[in-house]
Amino acid sequence: MNKMILEQIADTNSDCEIWWDSSPLVYNNWVKNTLNSAPADKQAVWSEQLERFFNPESPQDSVIRGVTTNPPLSYQAMQDDPEYWATYIQNVIEENPHQTVADVYWSTYKEIVRRGANMLMPLWEGSNHKYGYLSAQLDSRFVFDYEAMIKQALELQAIAPNVMVKCPGTHEGYKVVEDMTAIGVATNNTSSFSVPQYIACMNAVSRGLERAKTSNVDLFRFRSVITHMSDRLSGLGDLKQQAEARGIELTEEDIRYGEMEIYKRAYHHAVDHNHPSKMLMCSMRVDSPKMTDGSIASWHIEKIAGSDSVYTCPPSYIKQLMEAQDKMQAPNPEAIYERAPQATMDKLMRIPYFVQSYEPDGMTSEEFNRHAPLVATVTEFAKATRGMVDFVACQFEKMSYKKAC
Repeated sequence: MNKMILEQIADTNSDCEIWWDSSPLVYNNWVKNTLNSAPADKQAVWSEQLERFFNPESPQDSVIRGVTTNPPLSYQAMQDDPEYWATYIQNVIEENPHQTVADVYWSTYKEIVRRGANMLMPLWEGSNHKYGYLSAQLDSRFVFDYEAMIKQALELQAIAPNVMVKCPGTHEGYKVVEDMTAIGVATNNTSSFSVPQYIACMNAVSRGLERAKTSNVDLFRFRSVITHMSDRLSGLGDLKQQAEARGIELTEEDIRYGEMEIYKRAYHHAVDHNHPSKMLMCSMRVDSPKMTDGSIASWHIEKIAGSDSVYTCPPSYIKQLMEAQDKMQAPNPEAIYERAPQATMDKLMRIPYFVQSYEPDGMTSEEFNRHAPLVATVTEFAKATRGMVDFVACQFEKMSYKKAC
């Protein structure tokens, strides 16, 4: 068997999980397009690997163990088959003449979630509720509005028992994490980049579990994962600017080491405290050969090999890995225990932005809401949500035009 690099990473720890970072509704079309563009000498191998990676007809026999979605990815599901979704939305409008654009958008979003969760249900049931969750993200326009988020969270968790509510790493978002945990609902902490956020999430989960225990809540569907948006930490924040202002020269290796040290500090904190939350790596990149000895690397997965982490992988990243996998080194199962070079840490610890993200007390929960990568990320996701809303609005306009004619 010719295993892809993600399978090799999973082999370094039996509790490691590979997830699909997109709606499962788009998988078949993505595979078709990927194989059509594959090099002739790779098509057979890629076909075998992708068939093994995710089988929508039999998810329990797949490599993937879960799915994450967000507003841009849900919008991609609509764009993957725009004619179908246009007709679907027009039918909803016709059957619900008093609903607003916002109402129809939200019901359509929930339908995309429902279909994805249903596809994973055999995996969820067959694993005794350990795997097969689909993360459904709260509307990024409301990340500072607790009341709006808790209302949406309750609606999303009611769709299916394997829906995992994806909550932002804001002061208000951690209140939602606690409340969902208290009723036994799985959560995924997203828009999170720093050790203070990760510890705040673990504390929220712990408080929620205590409340659940007091209320004798059945925790059969409880899970907690905490997302590290790795490349966004350095790409959307002030790391490079603050380093330059202080005359500190950061190499690409220094930056990647910094991202991984933040992840590892949170990961080992959870392990050392026997916390039920599991760290999840996302926003990974395949790095250029110049970072290494000529081989191609993706440190975001390679530097934490051997851990029981979750890796959630978007389609574009998976394709990049497949293109590079012949030039990648075999994963080191001890990598999770490696530390960054002291010279790198000495540079990073002179940069306030890194210290703020690395030290457990680097930020207060109120400061999470002003953290640069969080603000940039939720703005991007809110824009994608508006794209979905606009798509729905266009269907209202088409329906009005038909009636006028």
